[in-house]
Amino acid sequence: MRILITNDDGINAPGLTVLDQIAAEIAGPGGEVWTVAPAFEQSGVAHAISYTHPMMIARLAPRRYAAEGSPADCVLAAIYDVLEGAKPDLILSGVNRGNNAAENVLYSGTVGGALEGALQGVPSIALSQFLGPQTADLDDPFQAARVHGAAVVRRLVDRGLWDGDDYRLFYNVNFPPCGAAGVRGMRVAAQGFRRDTAFGVEPHLAPSGRRFLWIKGGPQHTPTLPGTDAAVNLDGWISVTPMRADLTAHDRLAELEARLA
Repeated sequence: MRILITNDDGINAPGLTVLDQIAAEIAGPGGEVWTVAPAFEQSGVAHAISYTHPMMIARLAPRRYAAEGSPADCVLAAIYDVLEGAKPDLILSGVNRGNNAAENVLYSGTVGGALEGALQGVPSIALSQFLGPQTADLDDPFQAARVHGAAVVRRLVDRGLWDGDDYRLFYNVNFPPCGAAGVRGMRVAAQGFRRDTAFGVEPHLAPSGRRFLWIKGGPQHTPTLPGTDAAVNLDGWISVTPMRADLTAHDRLAELEARLA
């Protein structure tokens, strides 16, 4: 099996090392793991692509490349340049430092990499490690993902739903904010929504006196509705959420058509 890995935390991120280990176990002795990841951190870029300017790509080692672009850029660079059009069998994006559950999904470059993989017709999975008080005291905050990641990916590869629709299914996986021993298992969960919290801005003055704004996230340990991604993560479960790039509100089409008729 040929596996492509990418992330949004950058080529030197510790989560990418974890993902490389997961991918190597899945690919097996006769397989290949190719890395094309952003040269610098690209957190929060979602599914952005560098459409208006070129990006530099550098070979760092055999099957290992850094690109000055987003995770979606890296997937495109991997397929159409590094691999010369030979699509991989599987794309893994992550392991992100921090959760990509609930509304974070919409901002996540990690999810954006997997989404681009799906648009390119390749089975794709995004993986993220929820962080919190229990992981802060661990020597390895990615312990849950490192220990359980390969089993989750293998189960999805072997038993997951992989369709050939125009907007193909891909998967968003979040590991709970605890050590490996505290993981209770795996749950299929819908994307949740953290109520009473949202992204915002925080103003700061530079030494020069100029005013700048920092984007600021809301509390991450606010539970979502029972059974949804962040809620099951906070309860110790690995969440697996099937997703599509199609943003149409299909459940509202008929009603809207009737109202506008």
